[in-house]
Amino acid sequence: MKPTTFHPDADAEVTEAAEYYESRSAGLGSELLGEVERALNHISTNLEACQLIGRRARRKPLWRFPYNLLYAVYPDRIRIVAFAHQKRRPFYWRKRLKDTEGAGPTRP
Repeated sequence: MKPTTFHPDADAEVTEAAEYYESRSAGLGSELLGEVERALNHISTNLEACQLIGRRARRKPLWRFPYNLLYAVYPDRIRIVAFAHQKRRPFYWRKRLKDTEGAGPTRP
């Protein structure tokens, strides 16, 4: 199984969204993080199962929340490039695909 790394901005997006949902309802931020973990598990066991966007990026939608995990598969890792809201700023994250050298925070 390949390790999963987050672009620093993607990691910040997950944290920001979890804080937002937690401020709306106690426990909802934790539920979002649980959904993210389930999506990461799905990605790590089914690398190419999600929709391809362009030449490298893939999109894994969350089940209960209006977000997508956008990722790229490299020989040595899975790189999460964005945690993007489904209705806002499409493709803002594309420039992050070029950042393949930095490992960013690693998640199991």
